[in-house]
Amino acid sequence: MKKVQVTGKTVEEAVEAALEQLQTSKDQVEVSILEDSKKGFFGLGGKPAVVEVTVKADPVKTAIDYLQDVTSKMGVPVTITQRQENDHLVLDLSGDKIAILIGKRGQTLNALQLLTNMVANSDPASKHVKIVLDAENYRTRRQESLERLAEHSAQKVYFTKKSFALEPMPANERKVIHLALKENRDVETTSEGIEPFRKVVIRPTSSSKK
Repeated sequence: MKKVQVTGKTVEEAVEAALEQLQTSKDQVEVSILEDSKKGFFGLGGKPAVVEVTVKADPVKTAIDYLQDVTSKMGVPVTITQRQENDHLVLDLSGDKIAILIGKRGQTLNALQLLTNMVANSDPASKHVKIVLDAENYRTRRQESLERLAEHSAQKVYFTKKSFALEPMPANERKVIHLALKENRDVETTSEGIEPFRKVVIRPTSSSKK
């Protein structure tokens, strides 16, 4: 995190000098006034202002830098592109050994996604960003698989009249299950547990038990 201490005749002058030194704009920094300027008598004995200016962390850049570093150390360097989808940012990963980063049922990708979000949002002063990792269209394929799983599990719950808990999933995957069964009047869904072990539980509705 970049920060500088700068002295100026006034706070405003000191801040401007700091912004020029950091090559950034005022909306990208936090300013702490260490000493305010004081005027002396007849222009003598005055004190300059001292400010500390800190550049706010960019969560998206932090996330991309982290991913490039960790994937390189794993021996699976990737190219990263980004796109905005509704309330979240999607980071698309592509590379020669992308299957390694996806892992069984996307477990490695989900673990990377959790860590990336933690790293990106580690600075409380920065705007919170919700990041979803995708790898060569894996999320679309996974969504189709989850929708089939939801329907199959709902049928099982309907015929057995017993609740059924799915494997732990990240929030975006649990949402797919909830939406897939939203219009199904025979079952209801809830998310239970604590991250990263939170899971969807499918229960028969009172009407389906009759």
